[in-house]
Amino acid sequence: MVEKSKFMINIGNSWDEFFKNECQKEYYIKLDSFLKKEYLENNIYPPKENILSIFKELPLKDIKVVILGQDPYHQAGQAHGFAFSVMPGVKKPPSLVNIFKEVKSDIGCSIPEMGYLLGWAKQGVFLMNTCLTVEECKPNSHKGHGWEILTDEVIRHIDKDDSPKVFMLWGRDARNKKELIQNEKHLVLETVHPSPLSAYNGFLGCKHFSKANSYLRANMKNEIDWCKL
Repeated sequence: MVEKSKFMINIGNSWDEFFKNECQKEYYIKLDSFLKKEYLENNIYPPKENILSIFKELPLKDIKVVILGQDPYHQAGQAHGFAFSVMPGVKKPPSLVNIFKEVKSDIGCSIPEMGYLLGWAKQGVFLMNTCLTVEECKPNSHKGHGWEILTDEVIRHIDKDDSPKVFMLWGRDARNKKELIQNEKHLVLETVHPSPLSAYNGFLGCKHFSKANSYLRANMKNEIDWCKL
């Protein structure tokens, strides 16, 4: 009998059925074993109890926008299970600073003091990375261990829902999932990652936030108030 995962069960909403199905698959069992070992031997982020925070916050029926990045912040105290977000009181990482710069340029919002994106999540913004964990100071260190398979399935699951959504794919790893989005009811926006290494090659000036709201408005859905955190 396969031991149930201690990391990825009991979401508490409609995602439970999705994870119940995934946890029986071979890749998931291997991923769980890998994570147990990693959390014992290394500093891994986010804390294991926060890996699926965004799933707990936002059931499928409430998703309007999916923002997809690479992997969590790899410094202590930053990652908490929402892609690109940090908890109140934590200094904004450079990628998040660039996100706020683009929001200001595109929408006109003032750049906030904090970087906690709960206000976005509560409005229907699903903040996920292609990999959901990382070793300290080693970006993309958990790539190739099964997370990409899981997040592929998450994207397919969201794509099947016919309620119009906007997918923002930021960076190469996120953009590689474009082919998974087949439902013509959804809008796909893609650009480089907001990291300082690439932001000036297309992220700044992409206008994804206004484009997302235009699409939501055209499909009779409430827009996202990007100024509200």
